[in-house]
Amino acid sequence: MFTGIIAELGTITSVTPSGDSVRVTVRAPKAVAKAGHGDSIAISGVCLTVIDKTDDSFVADVMGQTITMSNPDQWRAGRPVNVESAMAAGDQLGGHIVQGHVDGTATVTDIRPSGDWSVLRFALCVDHAPLVVDKGSITIDGVSLTVSAIGDDWGEVSLIPETLVATTLGSLAIGDTVNIETDILARHIARLAQFTTGGAS
Repeated sequence: MFTGIIAELGTITSVTPSGDSVRVTVRAPKAVAKAGHGDSIAISGVCLTVIDKTDDSFVADVMGQTITMSNPDQWRAGRPVNVESAMAAGDQLGGHIVQGHVDGTATVTDIRPSGDWSVLRFALCVDHAPLVVDKGSITIDGVSLTVSAIGDDWGEVSLIPETLVATTLGSLAIGDTVNIETDILARHIARLAQFTTGGAS
């Protein structure tokens, strides 16, 4: 379990294909310092399991389904990534409840700078749009954000100066792909509604 509060910017330093999966090495000194074998670390919103580590890096396997659901450009050497260690019991919940199980991806369609902060608009597919609400929570590339505006097929978030410099979101450009995870409460309600209306099979 995570909160969407990014602890550091890391870098994917190597990617080794293995069938439909890949083995990645991620440089993330802060996360590695308190991680052990089998611990979870989120990389741009994707929960990975530590299988080996050095003083400043860790190794994890990324299965085919995860690659399919996430930004395909993420899994390459040299890629900067947002890093968050799993939340420990008793930790402060600074963002919102994040599983590290991305729902899919979205495309950045507009970026509007406004002084020191910026408004980012992203497209929403028909499956994700009902799960995103005005003033609700969404995770973009692992960052916990509040939805500041919403349309039928798009959403917007406002990025404060700290988010712009402390995460990869500050370097996004129009047309870029991002990982998104919608709010878990919205997903549960949508699933329950399927049974209430007789839509589940």
